[in-house]
Amino acid sequence: MREHLAREINRLKRMIGTLATGAETAVRQAVEAAMQRDAELALAVIENDGVLDREEITIEEECLKILALHQPVAGDLRYIITFLKVNGELERIGDLAVNIARRAVEMAERDEVPGELIDFGPQVTLVRRMLKQALDALVARNCLEANEAIQLDVEVDRMNSENFRRALALIAKYPGFAATYIDAMFISKHLERIGDCTTNICEDVVYLELGKIVRHGGQTAGA
Repeated sequence: MREHLAREINRLKRMIGTLATGAETAVRQAVEAAMQRDAELALAVIENDGVLDREEITIEEECLKILALHQPVAGDLRYIITFLKVNGELERIGDLAVNIARRAVEMAERDEVPGELIDFGPQVTLVRRMLKQALDALVARNCLEANEAIQLDVEVDRMNSENFRRALALIAKYPGFAATYIDAMFISKHLERIGDCTTNICEDVVYLELGKIVRHGGQTAGA
């Protein structure tokens, strides 16, 4: 029975990895669509969200089936609970990528390109780095790597604040392009929220390995 459970857990790891890859790709493509004013690419991201949603549902069903059939305890139980939570965070990341893509469509439909733009490149690069580290930490059950990724979220937040200030300054300078700069503010905020989701995944890794809930200043489980 234990060997069968181990195979099921390894299968869940692969499924989570596939969903994570899809979510990361959606984020990258959505931001690229916004920066390049590529409505076709943005629409492709929106269309593909249904695939991510179905994968998320499948993973949830598999987790619930394992809980019912194997009734795991201790570390195995934490593993399944962690998969359920990470699964939800990845689905939310996919939804945030869709929100960015929708803003990209709006920006592309306006036949205007302001002389000064907001560069999301550094922010999306850091967010993608966080996500990769979070998933690597999950697979390796590496709390140190998870904590390193959590620390990066401070810089993502700083970038969002800087983008917000820059957008406000550009609206004052170029009021005719206000709608585009407002879209840029929302894109930056969505990237900041993706960083928050990734931080949640890292905190789930800490729970998995140590049984400690670290969100909201939580204490060791059961304390």
